[in-house]
Order: sequence, then C-alpha cells, then structure tokens
Amino acid sequence: MKELHTIQLMDTHAGGDVSRIVTGGIDVLPGATVRQQMEYLRDHADGLRRLLLEEPYGIPEMSVDLLVPATHPDAVAGYIIMEVMGYPIYSGSNTLCTATAVLESGLVPKQEGVQRFKLEAPAGLVQIEAQVRNGVVESVTCEGLPSYIDTYRDTIQVPEIGTVTYSVAYSGGFYALVEAEELGFRLVREEEQALAACAYKIVEAIQAQRGFSHYTLGDVGPLPFLHFMGPEEKVAEGYIRSRSTTYVHPGVICRSTTGTGTSARLALMNYEGRLKLGDKLETVSLRETGFIGTFTGTHQEGAYQVVHNTTTGRSYVLAESKIVINCDDPIVACGELQHILSDRHTGEV
Repeated sequence: MKELHTIQLMDTHAGGDVSRIVTGGIDVLPGATVRQQMEYLRDHADGLRRLLLEEPYGIPEMSVDLLVPATHPDAVAGYIIMEVMGYPIYSGSNTLCTATAVLESGLVPKQEGVQRFKLEAPAGLVQIEAQVRNGVVESVTCEGLPSYIDTYRDTIQVPEIGTVTYSVAYSGGFYALVEAEELGFRLVREEEQALAACAYKIVEAIQAQRGFSHYTLGDVGPLPFLHFMGPEEKVAEGYIRSRSTTYVHPGVICRSTTGTGTSARLALMNYEGRLKLGDKLETVSLRETGFIGTFTGTHQEGAYQVVHNTTTGRSYVLAESKIVINCDDPIVACGELQHILSDRHTGEV
C-alpha cells in the first residue's frame, strides 16, 4: 500500500491559451498576502508548477492558476499564476480563465446580466466584470495592470537576424515590442515555429545586454516576453484591429494574443499620442482569436505616463478532472511538492 495524492483541476482556455485552474488538493500556503504565498510557492514548492506543465501531466504551452483564499476583504478569491517562465504577478488570459472558473465552479454564484467582483492576484486587486446570459458566461472584462513605456525604438544587433528595432513596455512583465513586417512575418499560423526561433534570439540578445527596473517593484527579473505587432486596421472611429503574437521565453508562442501583450500595445499607442479615452484595440492571434483592450485613462509616475486599461475576452471550460500523483512514479518529481499536498489516500501500486 502506497500513499497517493490527488489534485482537482478545471481546465479552461481564453483565446486558445489553456489555463489549468487548481481548485483543490493543495494546503493553505504560508503568507499574509497572495504575493507572499506566490513567493513561498516559487521558492519552496515549485514542484507544483513543474508537475502540471511538464510530462506526463502537461506541456509548457499551458499555464496554471492556483486558487487560494483571498487575503483582502474585498476579493472573493486569490490566484497564483504559473507559466513556463516562472511566476508572473499578473496575466490577462489567466485572469479571464480564473474569473470564469470561479463562476462555473460555484465559488461565486452566477447572476444574470452584468456581474462584478474582485479577485486578488499577486499584483493586487483586479476588478472583474462578467456578462452572464442564460446561465452562460459570455464574456469577461478585467482590469489590466497600469502599463507604461520604458524604452522607445531602441536598436540591438541580434545574431543571424541583424539590427532589430524594439520598444519595451511594462504591463505585468516587461515586453519587447517589435514590428512583425520589419522581421519578414505576416503573423499567420504557418510561421509559428519561425516566430518562436526569431523571438528567442531577440530576447536572448536583450537579456545579455541589459535589464529593466519597474518604478515601484524594482528588479523583476530578465525580460521574459516579446510581442510581434502586425499592421493596424481602422475598423471604426476609436477602434483599431491588429494581428499580434506574444512569445514567452524560452520557446513558447502563446495561442492567444495575451491580455498583457494587448496592454503593452495600448501603452505604446498612448506614448505615440494615438489614443483617446475609450479607444479600443482588438488584437488577433495566429489562431484568429482575439482580445479587446480599452484605454481608460492615464496618470503620471515620475518620468512615466502610466496607462490604465481593461481586457475583454471569453474563456471556455474544457474539462474538470482529478489527477492522481504517485510519488513512486520515476517520472514524477515530488521533491518540491509533497509537503503542500492536502488530498491523500492509500492504494495499491
């Protein structure tokens, strides 16, 4: 008889990016805030992230969101985001998926019409607005993090590519923003592998040359994201559509355009003086899915004009499951995981 563990999951996707929402099986983590709980998970229990993003349970292109009790009285739940690059303090697509999951799981009872509540991310409180019709969550709008331009149209020499012009935005992580056409891309699905290879070289070159510091958070680690920007199409007054692709280092092209990538684009458009209050940017992915970013205002932080914005999209539930973890399995690494697992039983192996 061996001790086994189980974790409860709700798999969801927004724009094609799969977020695995962990709804049960994990002990309450140490930490007075969700940010501190994230730091504990990162430093002492990274096995959960690796378990659900690596074989045999997952793949690196997925994300994981661990539901935790909120520490702020205004929030209905907290969530910790895990990706191949580590632990971002915010993510638009993960927030859309988590908001849908708390509604579909019954943690927050669904109400017809417009439904508002707050979630607590490691970055802080996030306002959620869900549209519910006939019991179905048809869309979710979430606050994006205040975003700003750190670097505008700098250049760098990239091996095998040459001179690359890029800007850098912060929108929950630091993003390199590049024009797809300047690099020979049309942003179609057949280019996915080539886009990943190109972005890998650019991000490696930027990381080797310099780091970035947030005006309040300080050093948040090496630049992890790159966003390919396609040509802009004016759909209507105050409404722009653009093909877009987000890369996560190392090696992952997101299925969606990402909420933080869309927020980074809005920061750049504002920096260039091309936005009015209420203007919208629809970003369209390689898989023809889209998110809508809305410009809602600015404020000044020292030298930076910081953009306020929201992201609107839709998340779908793919599956609800309970996975079994057997730490005797030679391809399951339990070393940085077993001590936070709460759901355990014995069974024959």
